[in-house]
Amino acid sequence: MTHPPNVRTAPQSAPATASAQPPVHPPTQPPVQPPAGRGAWAEAKRRLRTAATTEPGRLQIIGAALAALVLAFGVATAFEISDRATAADDVVSRSQPLSADAASIYRSLADADTAASSGFLAGAEEPRAVHERYEKDIALASRLLVKAAANTDSSSDSGHQIATLNEGLPRYAGLIETARANNRLGRPLGGAYLRFANEQMAKQLLPAAQKLYDAETARLEQDDDDARFWPVVSLAIGVVAIGGLVWAQRRNYRRTNRVFNHGLLAATAASTVVLLWLAVGHTVARAQLNDAEAHGQQSLKVLNDARIASLKARANENLTLVARGAVLTDDGKNDKYATEFGAGMDRLGKELTRAQQLADDDEGAGPVESAAKGMSAWQDRHADVARTDRAGDYEGALEKVIGDKGSTGECFDKVDQALEQALAHEQREFTEAAKDGRGALAGLPVGAAALAVLGAVGAILGINRRLSEYR
Repeated sequence: MTHPPNVRTAPQSAPATASAQPPVHPPTQPPVQPPAGRGAWAEAKRRLRTAATTEPGRLQIIGAALAALVLAFGVATAFEISDRATAADDVVSRSQPLSADAASIYRSLADADTAASSGFLAGAEEPRAVHERYEKDIALASRLLVKAAANTDSSSDSGHQIATLNEGLPRYAGLIETARANNRLGRPLGGAYLRFANEQMAKQLLPAAQKLYDAETARLEQDDDDARFWPVVSLAIGVVAIGGLVWAQRRNYRRTNRVFNHGLLAATAASTVVLLWLAVGHTVARAQLNDAEAHGQQSLKVLNDARIASLKARANENLTLVARGAVLTDDGKNDKYATEFGAGMDRLGKELTRAQQLADDDEGAGPVESAAKGMSAWQDRHADVARTDRAGDYEGALEKVIGDKGSTGECFDKVDQALEQALAHEQREFTEAAKDGRGALAGLPVGAAALAVLGAVGAILGINRRLSEYR
């Protein structure tokens, strides 16, 4: 029996559609990106919101806010009061002295012009006292100009006026010396030089001195306003800080039934002390500076104006006799110097009336009353001088103007001395009141800063005491 060969057949191939595919891997996931806006600031806000949901977190936030408020109160007080104290110090030590020096420059120039005309009227032999008065006025004006230049910015308006005065004063002094030299030689040309010097004084030097005085007075008023301006930012922050501390203690009481938290109580006390010190100190400073302005500076200005008016009137009275009708007003109808003398006396009367109204004590009112009496006598004697001069008695009129007894010069000296006494009194009153105003702010910036630090520490310790109950 025959068997088929034992042949192993090859497996049939799989259909083409069932051919092998490459292994399939799961898709790669993209890296996880943090949500938009989730940076450091956003993370800090998230943590803050999370902390605010728990009592310890809320306490930490309250403590930080209270400490920041108290510190801000102290810093604002220190900065604002330092600024007010600096302005008050400027009033006492810089702007008011400069204003007074500017007024003295004007008075010295006007008095020098008056003394020069008085000496010229005396003839070739100028009285020694009159010459020394002129030299003293010129020296004082020069010294005060040097002092003002050292304390003034050369590019400012005051600096420009000082430069004008420094340039014009030597020319004026030269003209006066030329007038004196011609007068000693008996030359009529001396009168022309004197009138020309007076014109330079009236049109150049005195206007520059007036502008300098106005500029320094404006600076004084600005410093005074800066010193009296209320520290509104400090006061507002202080009220908010104390309100926050009171709210925190009330909150603490409602949650724990504890009446006092020593740390918060200390912070409240420190802040209250600063607020009261700030309010009372600045109120006192304002009151003193107001008093210095009302009873000192205003009186000083009026008295300075009165003294300047008297000096101008005296110079014009002298020049009336020097010119003897040669110089007329713009309309050509009246003597220029006689007309300006009348206008100056009118201004003097008005300023003395205002000075009497501003005088607040007998020591200030007495000299003003004496000046008013002297002015009245001066006007009466000047009327007599005018009658004598119109009658053709020039020598008699001259004696009634520059003579030792019964002259208008005697009345002028009485008015000038009384005004000088009144000015000295008002200057003392102003300085004392302004120094008291400055002193009311002393120590407040440093004290406010120190108490604010203590208050902030107290607030933090008070909150930490509550936090310790949760540990």
